[in-house]
Amino acid sequence: MVKRFECDVLVVGGGINGAAIARDAAGRGLRVVLCDKDDLGQHTSSASSKLIHGGLRYLEHYEFGLVRKALRERETLLCSAPHIMHPLRFVMPHDSGARPAWMIRAGLFLYDHLARREFLPGSHSVDLRAHPAGAPLQSRFTRGFMYSDGWVDDARLVVLNALDAHERGAVVLTHARCGAPQRHPDGWSATLDAQGRHLQVNARCLVNAAGPWAARFLHGATNAAGGRALRLIKGSHIVVPRLFAHPHAYIFQHPDGRIVFAMPYEGAFTLVGTTDVDYRGELDKIAISADEIAYLCQLVNRYFRQAIAPEDVLWSYSGVRPLVDDDAASAAAATRDFRLEPDLAGAPLLSIFGGKITTSRKLAEQAVDWIGAALGHPAPAWTANACLPGGDLYGPRPDKRAVLEFGAWTARQASRYAWLPEALLVRYARAYGTRIHPLLARRASLADMGREVVPGLYEAEIDYLVRHEWARSGADILWRRTKLGLHVAPGSAALLDAWIGARKGAPALQ
Repeated sequence: MVKRFECDVLVVGGGINGAAIARDAAGRGLRVVLCDKDDLGQHTSSASSKLIHGGLRYLEHYEFGLVRKALRERETLLCSAPHIMHPLRFVMPHDSGARPAWMIRAGLFLYDHLARREFLPGSHSVDLRAHPAGAPLQSRFTRGFMYSDGWVDDARLVVLNALDAHERGAVVLTHARCGAPQRHPDGWSATLDAQGRHLQVNARCLVNAAGPWAARFLHGATNAAGGRALRLIKGSHIVVPRLFAHPHAYIFQHPDGRIVFAMPYEGAFTLVGTTDVDYRGELDKIAISADEIAYLCQLVNRYFRQAIAPEDVLWSYSGVRPLVDDDAASAAAATRDFRLEPDLAGAPLLSIFGGKITTSRKLAEQAVDWIGAALGHPAPAWTANACLPGGDLYGPRPDKRAVLEFGAWTARQASRYAWLPEALLVRYARAYGTRIHPLLARRASLADMGREVVPGLYEAEIDYLVRHEWARSGADILWRRTKLGLHVAPGSAALLDAWIGARKGAPALQ
C-alpha cells in the first residue's frame, strides 16, 4: 500500500535553503513535506567555509546590497543559535603586493557601517610584530587589520532548521528521491522513492530547492519554461594539523585575486579554503583535485612559517555552489546573491537559485511570503524573533546574552552534569544547546550512557541522533551531526553502521 501525504507545500531539497523554507512555512501554519534524495545537508550545505559573514570581498564587486543584507543577518543568526555559532575575529595581514592599505581601511569602514552591530566589535589595524596572530606568519608581514564575522557548524544548522520544521508539524523525509512531479491546475502530485518504498505526495505548491540540481529539476523533471541558468562553482577545503594556537582566523588576499581563509578547526586542526573552480562534472561525485590541494598548500606556504605539503592534508571536502549565472569573468566574481523564480502558470511553483548560508533565513522569509500569498494564506514573518532548537538559553527569543555569556551557561551545565568529562560536556553544549537536557534525561553516570561505540560517542547519543535528527549511517553521525570523523580511527563509520542496523526497530535507550 502506497502511503500518501496531503500538504500545502512540497519542498524538494534538504539543504539549508529547503530546510529554512520548510521551517518558516510550518511556523506560519502551512502543511509542509520536505524531502531530499540523501541526508540533510549532505552536499553543498555541509561543504561550506563554515562562516556567518557579510562577504567582505563582495565589496570590491560593488555588491553592496548583498553585503548589507548578509551583515544584517549575522547577529540575528548568532543570537538564534549560539550553541552552533560564535563570533570570530579575522586577521588580514597586509601584503605589500596586494591592495593598498588605504583601500582596505575604506572597505573595512564600509563593512563596519553598512549594517547595525550590537555586540560584534568593529575593525582596527594591528601590529603583527606584537600581536599573537603575527607569530605564525612569515616575518615580512608586520602589519594587518582585524574585523568580526562568525563561525557556524553548517551541517547542524541544516538539521536544526529541519528539526524546528518537524516540531511545528512538517513531515521530513530523507533518502526520498522525488520523481517527475505532475502539475495540475490546482496542485502537484509527486511520487517519492524512499529506498524502494514509494510515497505519494499531493501538494498545492511545489518549491524547487534542489541546490546544484535545481536547474535540472526545473527543466527536466517539471518541464517548466524559463529559469535563470546556474553557474556551478566547486569550492574545496583542506584540513591540516594545527598551524596556530590562538583563537583568531586569517583572511589572505592572494595575488591572483582570490580570498582564502585559514581557521581554527576542531581544536587540533586548521581549515584552509576555499577554491573557486567552474564545475561541469557529476554532481554526486565531487572531490578535490590534486591541483586544488597544491594551490591551497602553496598559499599556506606563502603566509605561514610552518610549511605544508599535500601529504600533510588529513582530510578534504568539496561542494558545488549553485550560483546565479551573471556572466562574471571569473568564478570568484560570480554573485552569491539569491534569486527566487516564481511560476503561476498552473499550480504555484517557486524555484530557488543561488544564495549562501548567511542569508538563508532571509531567503526563506521572502519565499514563504510569496507562497503564502499564492496559496491565499498570508501570515506574518516570525523567524527573526525565534531561536533554533537548543538556542533558547535565555528564553525563546534570540538574546545577545546567549552569545556573550555562552561560556557561563556551559559552566552551569558542567555543575549540573558533574559526572560528564569536561570535553564531552563542552561538545554536547556546543552541539545541542538546551537540547542537552533531553539527551541526558534520567542519566547520572557514564554507565547510563551505554556502551562507548567509538571513542567519545556513546549509545545514548547515537540513539538520540537516529531518533530525533534523521541520522541513518555512520557518515551522517561522524561527519555531519558530530564532526567526530577527524578524531576517530578508520573503520569507525562501519562500526556505527553495524550498531544502527542492529538497533532498527528497537525501543529508545532508557
